[in-house]
Amino acid sequence: MAKTLEMQFVNEQGKTVTITVDAPKDSLTKDEIAAAMDGLMTANVFISGGGNLTSKKGARTVDRTVTEMDIK
Repeated sequence: MAKTLEMQFVNEQGKTVTITVDAPKDSLTKDEIAAAMDGLMTANVFISGGGNLTSKKGARTVDRTVTEMDIK
C-alpha cells in the first residue's frame, strides 16, 4: 500500500496548492504536520503559479493500493 501526506495551502491568489510527501512516518502528529507547514511558509521554499503560500488550508494522509499487472 502506498501512503502519502498531502499538505494543502492557500496562495496569494486564494487558490489551493497541494504539496505531497511520499511515505510519511505513521507516528506524525497534527502538531508536527502543522509545524512543518509553518516552516515551509516561513522559509518561502515553494512558490506557486499564484504567488507565495500565505496560509494553511489542511492536511490529510492518502492510502492507496497499487497492483502491477504484467501485460507482456
